[in-house]
Amino acid sequence: MGKIIGDGITFDDVLLVPAYSEVTPNMVDLTTRLTNKITLNIPMMSASMDTVTEHRMAIAMARQGGIGIIH
Repeated sequence: MGKIIGDGITFDDVLLVPAYSEVTPNMVDLTTRLTNKITLNIPMMSASMDTVTEHRMAIAMARQGGIGIIH
């Protein structure tokens, strides 16, 4: 039986306020886990819609470290 994950958030729940930061791009780690065995280098997944993800989009997403779900 699967785990129940806590509440999620959407874009409407988050406000990003521009500010000065000492963090440089090479210090940031965007990796995330899709499953226990699949790690993504970027937290992005393209939609499983025939007008969004075809083979070209899935390949481009994979090359950048994400995943594309083909409809």
